[in-house]
Amino acid sequence: MEIVILPDAAAVGAAAAARIAAVVRAKPEAVLGLSTGSSPLGTYEALGELVRRGEVDLSRAAGFALDEYVGLPPESPQSYAATIDTTVTRPLGMDPARVRTPPGSAADLEAACEEYEQAIRGAGGVDVQLLGIGANGHIGFNEPTSSFASRTRIKTLAPRTREDNARFFDGDLDAVPLHCITQGLGTILDARRLLLVAQGEAKADAVARTVEGPLSAMVPGSALQLHPHATVLLDEAAASRLTLSEYYRFTAAHLPPWQRVD
Repeated sequence: MEIVILPDAAAVGAAAAARIAAVVRAKPEAVLGLSTGSSPLGTYEALGELVRRGEVDLSRAAGFALDEYVGLPPESPQSYAATIDTTVTRPLGMDPARVRTPPGSAADLEAACEEYEQAIRGAGGVDVQLLGIGANGHIGFNEPTSSFASRTRIKTLAPRTREDNARFFDGDLDAVPLHCITQGLGTILDARRLLLVAQGEAKADAVARTVEGPLSAMVPGSALQLHPHATVLLDEAAASRLTLSEYYRFTAAHLPPWQRVD
């Protein structure tokens, strides 16, 4: 696992965008794993700036969102279908026909989960998966005790997750759905590269347990320890509880040329 500690949230977004852009330049039809929530917004903003400057073209790239609420129609402003459209697809110049979110309004949710898995496989798999992390260590909507072998499925959201997400529903906790569809940890680990971004003191404990704690289903993010190409990009606040922060800084400063991303 590569740990990179950066000065602030803007630097995290720029560094993540540079890594995604490098993948797309090498493979214009790359398949991107798309995350929602507040953590990846800086990445999308920085990537959008690269698009506007003509430094990367995402028009041929495909995208698969990590998760979606159950029961919200796609046109609902709080749905992740709408969120991905407004924060990713349109500003990054992606083809809407090549960007998918799990169908949380499907009549047969279990069949929809399997179809989503098949669609990812049919696209050739995810080349780079962008991830955030919840305060309880969840990635996607894989709450604590999620199986590391899990695939796309229906999950019940933890109370803490619903409380954290109430801000997207005008603070109305009762409006936050109880259930979701999420890619499983096994699905996420199938991606060729994983890129986790975290900013702020509120994420520091989850980051420390993910990076330096034992491999545990109680900390779903710790599954990244199993991946051969996982990068964790942190601002100073999110990195504040890491024990080996000085080693991570030393390692980042002395990367061999072939591992550097400018």
